[in-house]
Amino acid sequence: MLTLIIVPATMLKAQNVKKDSLLNDLLTSKHYVFDAESVLPSNGRLRLLNSGERVEVNGDSLTTDLPYFGRAYSAPIDPSQGGFHFTSTDFEYTVKEKKKDGWSVFIKPKDNQDVQQLTLDVSSKGMATLQVISNNRQYISFNGRIKERKKK
Repeated sequence: MLTLIIVPATMLKAQNVKKDSLLNDLLTSKHYVFDAESVLPSNGRLRLLNSGERVEVNGDSLTTDLPYFGRAYSAPIDPSQGGFHFTSTDFEYTVKEKKKDGWSVFIKPKDNQDVQQLTLDVSSKGMATLQVISNNRQYISFNGRIKERKKK
């Protein structure tokens, strides 16, 4: 009976190590997608999102397609550009492993005047929280999952 308990626990630990390794590889290689499932504005309530709201990191480019709910300090010229919709090819990218569980990813776009920094906190299970700090809007955070980027 004791053997039956030890073997599955060993198998689960091996699966966790494999998933940790995959997530670490995705984050350090900069080839993944953050799929947002919900959003929490700084002054508001949690809202569930439809599919398609995401941040895609593809090596030397970053594509962001996220909505925004909250106070803006200046209005965009084009009202359809109310969210965070941009592609950056000039950004700082840093991954730091957390002491207990997961990683923190810091992205600072240099070619976008609105977004100061994106901070992605990723658990070893692939769940993530994205915090967006903007020059012209209140802070906002998104909850979602990290997924492997599909090759085209």
